[in-house]
Amino acid sequence: MTRSPQALFTPFSFKGLTLPNRIVMAPMTRSFSPGGVPGEDVSAYYRRRAEGGVGLIITEGTYPPHPSAGFDPKVPHLYGAAALNGWRRVVDQVHAAGGHIFSQIWHVGLQVSSGPPPLDGQYPVGPSGQFAMTQIEIDAAIQAYGQAARSAQEAGFDGVELHGAHGYLIDQFFWEKTNQRTDRYGGNLVARTRFAAEALREVRRRVGPEYPVALRISQWKIGDFDAKLAKTPVELEQFLRPLVDAGVDLFHCSQRRFWDAEFEGSDLNLAGWTKKLTGKPTITVGSVTLGADFTKSFGSPESTAVTGIDDLLDRLERGEFDLVAVGRALIANPEWVAKVSAGSIQELRPFDRGLLASLL
Repeated sequence: MTRSPQALFTPFSFKGLTLPNRIVMAPMTRSFSPGGVPGEDVSAYYRRRAEGGVGLIITEGTYPPHPSAGFDPKVPHLYGAAALNGWRRVVDQVHAAGGHIFSQIWHVGLQVSSGPPPLDGQYPVGPSGQFAMTQIEIDAAIQAYGQAARSAQEAGFDGVELHGAHGYLIDQFFWEKTNQRTDRYGGNLVARTRFAAEALREVRRRVGPEYPVALRISQWKIGDFDAKLAKTPVELEQFLRPLVDAGVDLFHCSQRRFWDAEFEGSDLNLAGWTKKLTGKPTITVGSVTLGADFTKSFGSPESTAVTGIDDLLDRLERGEFDLVAVGRALIANPEWVAKVSAGSIQELRPFDRGLLASLL
């Protein structure tokens, strides 16, 4: 690598928070928290990335206090004394290393592929289908998002992110194929944002106006990589506006490959369009320094080749987005930031799925 990566290493400030660089650790489910409680190994895992220079860490998805939030017994909770004490240790370790950290709040809804099947008496819920949520269940889920966000704030997290992407609960309300409701939570694209908007307003009510609140969004879904919530920039603006009005400070725009244009006639990716249409800061993500998107690298025992970042730097320098999330490459390389800063991308360890067997 001969080009300066300086664009990645300028500070960025928003909502009273100043990050030392533009590099974000993407949220990645690891399932190393037995009983939902993150232990010392989880603290050390996140601390290593903070020591490595990551500007902002977004934790793996954490279950809010809702009975159907998720069913994997090793995914961490964001409720209960033991789990919250565990997260306080994580936050303290990250802060001691000079880092910043958000908690991602994750309700899987009907998407239960991320763990073992539910136990007897438990069942997944979603907007439509056999286990369509009643108003009481919707209200309980909204309250759970708010309670989890408040718990994150009290535990010392620097902000929260709601997972509204990839076909999980919030995204199930967004998508017409999974939201067939005929009440106020269903209908056209704007109407289908109501559940997310109410959850965001409850989060904002609990944490106050100054606490950073992010939302992760995607067009693609697990099981349908070609899905589109918004087929045009006009539709995307209609979709985003109610979410901005509900209190989103930062949009985390998930793509399988960050370099893919979102709409014909423009090179802008999803993060670029979202920033252009809302004026809000955005995070881009998708196969950074990797030669294959996640569906291939997680599905293959072979290593994923390391690639350059010239296109990423071009886009960042043009101001298309503000922050860059790195996922699998940071699992393989806790020192990713230092190597990129030194121009030593060729020294990065390739990602392979065998690395998921431990918390490196």
